[in-house]
Amino acid sequence: MLPITVCMIAKNEDTYIEECLKRLRPCKFEIVVVDTGSVDRTTEVARKYTDKVFHFDWCNDFSAARNFSIAQASNDWVLIIDCDEYLENVNLADMENAISLEENASSVGIILRNNPYSIQGVRSIMTEYIGRLFNRKYCHYEGSIHEQVKTLSGKDPDTFKIPLTFYHEGYVSESDKRMRATRNLEMLLRDLELKGPNPYIYFQLGQNYISLNDLEKAAYYSKLGLDMDIDPHSAFVQSMAETYGYCLIELGKYDNALELLDKYALFSHSADFIYLAGMIYLKKEMLEKALSEFEKATTMATYSRTGVNSYRAFYHIGMIYERMNKLEKAKEYYKKCGDFEAAVKRLEELS
Repeated sequence: MLPITVCMIAKNEDTYIEECLKRLRPCKFEIVVVDTGSVDRTTEVARKYTDKVFHFDWCNDFSAARNFSIAQASNDWVLIIDCDEYLENVNLADMENAISLEENASSVGIILRNNPYSIQGVRSIMTEYIGRLFNRKYCHYEGSIHEQVKTLSGKDPDTFKIPLTFYHEGYVSESDKRMRATRNLEMLLRDLELKGPNPYIYFQLGQNYISLNDLEKAAYYSKLGLDMDIDPHSAFVQSMAETYGYCLIELGKYDNALELLDKYALFSHSADFIYLAGMIYLKKEMLEKALSEFEKATTMATYSRTGVNSYRAFYHIGMIYERMNKLEKAKEYYKKCGDFEAAVKRLEELS
């Protein structure tokens, strides 16, 4: 057994927890499950896979629950997993090597998580890297909502990648999504009042207002975050910039979206932002610039959302060539989109 304990918190997760624990079983990790008040079969299912199932009285503080779960581990190295995250790939030997390196002792291991989403009727995957493996002698959780791993002195830890990939099932109904967002907003606004202006809190406020379909407030808080002293290479900052841009597009505020491109140099290391730039120029009827951005996106290897550097960019290039009445070029790019439904439809209509 690796000297690693998987720590999970759960509440009414019997839809997901069995598949999660079943996939972890071959790794032979110690597993700690902390229940915060389930009324379904969550704890019953958990006890089939581990005898370390505990109760924690919910106190509107995710970090408190996380840190309680960490305290129950027999090992100092802990791996944090949510019940709706399913193991896809792992290299246990490389994980063991990573945690044995002295330079990683106080750092956080970054896992890869694949998140499904749908856009234009097509199911796609957004990938993200998240800090989930750390030594509790050096790190813990802070923040009552959307908790983050910090050093015990409150600083952001260094990171290292680990060969571990999870699939985030994460589907919730619209009513559940709104209920969670409403709950989260109360906690985030309380955190904001206690801590003052904070780009990460602004980012999370923006995400929750999107769940409530309030794009005006989502854009407002995203801009507040972007106007602070931020690290443009941070994953949440990159996401916040993209959230802001797409909110402005949906709101029809194309001139404001164009102003976001003043920060182009900060965020253009990702195909996601290059694709967004193309969309902004397209909305502004600046076709040559839009074409250039979509073409640039197809040359980039770094991305989070599938399609932004391939079939989605190719589709918009095809659309632009159509508008320029260059129909053969349009067909050429639509064909590059594979089975992307919108492109297939355009090919049929042009044939």
